[in-house]
Order: sequence, then structure tokens, then C-alpha cells
Amino acid sequence: MSATPPTIADIARTAGVGTATVDRVLNRRPGVNAETVQRVMQVVEEMGAPQQPGRPRKGANSRFAFVLPADESPFLDLVERQIAQAAGDFRHAHITEITYRIDTADPVRFAEELAQIGECEGIALMAPDLPPIKRAINELVRAGVHVVTLFSDVAGSMRETCIGADNRAAGRTAGLLLGRMAGEGGRDTLLLSSQATRLTAEIERRIGFAQVIEERFPRLRLLRTADLPPDNDGAREALLQALRDDIDPSRVTGIYNVGSGSAGVARALADAGLAPQVGVVAHDFTDEHGSLLTANALSYVLHQDIHYCVLTAARVLRALCENVRGALNVVQPRIEILTAENLH
Repeated sequence: MSATPPTIADIARTAGVGTATVDRVLNRRPGVNAETVQRVMQVVEEMGAPQQPGRPRKGANSRFAFVLPADESPFLDLVERQIAQAAGDFRHAHITEITYRIDTADPVRFAEELAQIGECEGIALMAPDLPPIKRAINELVRAGVHVVTLFSDVAGSMRETCIGADNRAAGRTAGLLLGRMAGEGGRDTLLLSSQATRLTAEIERRIGFAQVIEERFPRLRLLRTADLPPDNDGAREALLQALRDDIDPSRVTGIYNVGSGSAGVARALADAGLAPQVGVVAHDFTDEHGSLLTANALSYVLHQDIHYCVLTAARVLRALCENVRGALNVVQPRIEILTAENLH
């Protein structure tokens, strides 16, 4: 028997079952067949009982992986920087972190690389919501690795919680802001732009935006643009082309860009002579977005506390590894509405 009490994840990994199964067996809850119960109890006899809920384990650091898409994105670069800047907080909490960036172009390959991440007790994951990735998450959880999703959920998987703001509420907030900005007269078209994506966060933003326009601003017409490239130059060129060929600029009253390329979107509107009378809402506060807000090229930036989310993901994973009661009781970040007047 080890001098350090094992975690539920340790027992699950050795027994070849999920952490939820171990928890059911230890707490004598129904739903586990007799053979599995016997196997889990045999492992407990060999390794020792896990520490009591609420009592943190002492000893070696917990090792957690942060897994992010490898896409070129100011937001993802900002998240990676925040993870690096949290190193001191992690050390104080006895956490060793490592960050992976995985290409999302091939979901099967993404899932394979995710499954190959080894020697970690927990993973904080931002990934597309696609079947191969769900299966990879489920296999990790069955192997005793705790998984939480970060900023964008993978619904229907065995992940244990999602850390991040309510994205549907964020989309509704964008709709409310732009709907209230819309003047009377001929300008009655709101544009919704995004990239080709399978991130739940961006899909939920689209849904929320469309809902609030339909519910509260029936006189306005919602028009979704063709998918924009994720880079600023590509987004600018694509939106300018759409304004020349497919969209009547004289009717546009606002645009909501749910993902990357917002600086390019803002520049396209300026080049088309639509700024600043056309409202623009984007996500995630970066230095570039701060400059555009100050120049009135962006009307609002919706932001969440990235540093808080990163630390909370690590805290939740640590608590899950230590079987702390209430580990999943998380206060989610609120959506902040940033303007040129409240940047400092």
C-alpha cells in the first residue's frame, strides 16, 4: 500500500473503469454489476482507500494538460499567454501544467492526438463538438483522466463540466445592443458573420443573437454572411466582396461577428464608408480591439475573464483528483460589455 492515499482516478485507472463507477462502488450505490464491484474493491484493497472528501492530497504535483485548437486566433493566443502567466499560481497550488495546440482541420486526427496525451491526471479542453472528439473524451474519462471543457463545450461527452461564460446569453446580449442601436428609416439589416466552425461557443452565440432579434426587434432583418476567413485580411476582403455583390450597404445597421477576424470586419466597414454609423459587436478584448474601440471602429467588445477561467479549470481538476466534495460547484464568469469609455 502506498504511503500517499490514492485518488479515485488512480483506482479507476488501475481497475479499468470510470471514476463515476468507482464513486458508486465506494458509496454503495446501485447500477454496477457484481463483477465490476469485486474488481474495484480488489484494487482498493491493494492500493488503499482514497482520501476523505474535502481533504486535499499532499505530495507530488498534479499534472494537467490544457488543450487548445492550433488555429491562428488572437483569442487562442491570449488564452495560451494567460496559461503561461498563471504558472506561479499553479506552482502554489501544486499543479504542473502543459499546453498543447492541436490542428482542428481533421477531427479524427485531433481525437487521436488528444487520446495520446499521457501522464496527466486532468485535461482542460477547447475543441470542436464532433463525434470523434466526443469518443476520445469518453475514453480518457473511462481511463480515469478528469476532463473539463474550456470556453466551448462538447455536449453529450463524459466531460465533467464546462468552464466559461454562457455563450447563448452573449449572443443575445449582442442582439440587444445592436437592436437598440438601429435607427429608423431605411437601415433595417443586421449582419451575422462567423467562420466555418464546429465550436459550440460560436454556434450558441449565433442562436442567441437570432433569438433576440426575432423576439424583440421584428422590424429588423437578420442576414447571415457567407463564412469569413479567420484572419483579419481575409475577413476584410470577403466582407467587402459581399458588400459589393450580395448585400445592400445602404440598409445595413449593424454587424455581429461571433469569432475571429473582427478587426478585418471593422476595417471592411470603414473601407465601405459604413463606419461609424453601423454598429459592430465583437468578442474578446485584445490590444487591437482596444485600439478599434477607441477609434470608434468597434461599438462594443464582449469579453470574459480568461485568467479566471484558466485558474478555475485547474482548481476544478485538482478538486476532482482529490475527491473534494462540491468540486463541480463553479461560479461561471459574466459577460463584460466593453466600450471606448470603460477600457481602464
